[in-house]
Amino acid sequence: MPPTDARTGTDPLAPQLAGGEKHPPGEGVEDTLELRIPDELLTLFGEADQLRRTDGGAGGPLLDNLAAWGPTVTSEGTFQLVPASVDRDLALISHWMNDPAVAPFWELAGPDSVTADHLRAHLDGDGRSVPCLGVLDSVPMSYFEIYRADLDPLARHYPARPHDTGIHVLIGTVADRGRGLGSTLLRAVADLVLDNRPRCSRVIAEPDLRNTPSVSAFLSGGFRFYSEADLPGKRAALMVRDRALRSVL
Repeated sequence: MPPTDARTGTDPLAPQLAGGEKHPPGEGVEDTLELRIPDELLTLFGEADQLRRTDGGAGGPLLDNLAAWGPTVTSEGTFQLVPASVDRDLALISHWMNDPAVAPFWELAGPDSVTADHLRAHLDGDGRSVPCLGVLDSVPMSYFEIYRADLDPLARHYPARPHDTGIHVLIGTVADRGRGLGSTLLRAVADLVLDNRPRCSRVIAEPDLRNTPSVSAFLSGGFRFYSEADLPGKRAALMVRDRALRSVL
């Protein structure tokens, strides 16, 4: 069910934090789950056995059992990533995807089946990308995709390191956008990754370079600007949260 929170308001960050962190869809765009990793590269990463396992998804090894990461306490309340379920969460996520501020960036507006197909593409994969609800004080209020950036087409556009982990984010409720909450959650999610993925040395994001408010939100959330990159459909600002710098940013 869509959220019953009746709060309303305008929000300059709505487009940016609603969808600026997802690879823009369109002709010729490669999905995260479509990239075939050569066996020799898997061997280099020490992951060949993991990718051949049949227990993918949130319970699989590629993202270190994200489902068991547990909650974290933020200044806004207790936050947790909960792997999405089509049966349980489709109506809510599809409702968010049909928000006019979100639709141009995620391009998943339309009937529930559009979002369902998107979710199943991730959930039926090998676990390199996990769609999640962001739950704040027991209220689902955001959508995240946590993915292996080193196993994603994004890795072709920057010098990827083994176990680089990427994030896409959508803040679902209008009243939760544009007031700094996005930066708080970005920091919390990046730190959850670093706390639960000991082999990951950095978290990656790639908002549209033109989305200055989005880039600013990542900077406020402990990320640093790394470089620019030409990705399908956009010129991106590659943002990085480093394990080595997390105590000072």
